[in-house]
Amino acid sequence: MSTSALQKAKGFKKSKAGTYLSMGTTAFGAVAVTKQIKKARADHDTLKLVDAVVSAAAIVTGLAILYRELKRLGDDDVLLG
Repeated sequence: MSTSALQKAKGFKKSKAGTYLSMGTTAFGAVAVTKQIKKARADHDTLKLVDAVVSAAAIVTGLAILYRELKRLGDDDVLLG
């Protein structure tokens, strides 16, 4: 990858669109964690349930950080207030 392409990719990551994309992919991970929690409960597997809960906490934290980044970027989205 060329230097300018790499810089563009880094710039996209810090853009509003990049942040929204990151939020979407992070939220998509919640689907997998939900399935993991349901399976752990059905199997009565406490260790897998704890793992899923920790993963869910990481998703919530990640979304909070991305939300803060959007606020920092000065997003004018009505949903963000």
